[in-house]
Amino acid sequence: MKDRALALALSFPQKQRKNVLREYMQANILYSIQQSGAFQYIAFQGGTALRFLYSIKRFSEDLDFALEKKEGFDFRKMKEKILKDLQYGGFQVTIHEKKPKTVKVLSVRVSEVLFKAQVSRRENENLDIHVDIDTNPPSGAHFMTTLINHHFVLSLRHHDLASSMAGKLHAVFMRPYVKGRDLYDLLWYLTNVQKVAPNILFLNNALKQTGWKGAGMTEENWKKELFAHISKFNWEEIVRDVSSFLEVPSEAKFLELKTFEGLLH
Repeated sequence: MKDRALALALSFPQKQRKNVLREYMQANILYSIQQSGAFQYIAFQGGTALRFLYSIKRFSEDLDFALEKKEGFDFRKMKEKILKDLQYGGFQVTIHEKKPKTVKVLSVRVSEVLFKAQVSRRENENLDIHVDIDTNPPSGAHFMTTLINHHFVLSLRHHDLASSMAGKLHAVFMRPYVKGRDLYDLLWYLTNVQKVAPNILFLNNALKQTGWKGAGMTEENWKKELFAHISKFNWEEIVRDVSSFLEVPSEAKFLELKTFEGLLH
C-alpha cells in the first residue's frame, strides 16, 4: 500500500500531493475502522464525510465521527486495527491517543511519505490525521448507510444530508474561529441540486448543548440568523484558509459575502 500511495501522489502536481496522500491514508483508516466493526456504533460526519460520500471538490484533514451506540463499542480494538493494517501496508506509523475528553482523539502520524513523495525536503516531517469521535453527540440526527468505492470498497454509516448540513451550520455558528472550509462546505449545501434543508431539531439540540445564546432556529429564520452571523467574518481570511484544499482553486472567488447574500435571501 505504501508504494501505491507514493505512486499515486507522484502522479499529481506537487501542490496537490499532500492532499492526495492524506486522502489515501484516510481511505485506509476508514477501511480499518470498517473491518474492526466500529460502524455498528459510530456515524461518519463532517467535511471528510462530504468528500468521500458526495465528492465535494475540496480535500480535508481529519476524520470525524459521532458515537451513537455506546454499549459494545471497543475503542482500543479500532485503534489497534488501524495501527496493524497501516504497518502491514508498509507505512511507518505511530498512533497517539489524547487524554479522554468528550471527543476522543486518535492522532495517526505517518513518517517518510511526505519526503518520499517530494512534498517536503525534511525527511522527518510527518503526515498527521486525527480520528475524532464525539462520545456525547446531540440527539436528533438521521442516518444512512452508503456503499462507495474510493481506493477501497467502503460501507459507511453516516448522517443524512439534512443532519450533515445542520452539523455544518452548528460549526459555523459555534466554532471559536472562522474556518474557510466550513464556508466552502456551506456553499456546497446551499447550491446542491437536491435543495437540501437542515435538520432543525438536530441543529437546535447541537446549539443548546454548546451554549448558544441566540434565537432558536426554525425553518423560517435560520437563513436570516446565518447571514447575520457570517456578515461579521473576514472573507480574505476565509479564502486563505481554504485555498490549499480546493481541487479547483478558482472556486475560491465565490467565497464572498455577496454570494451568500444571494443564496440566503
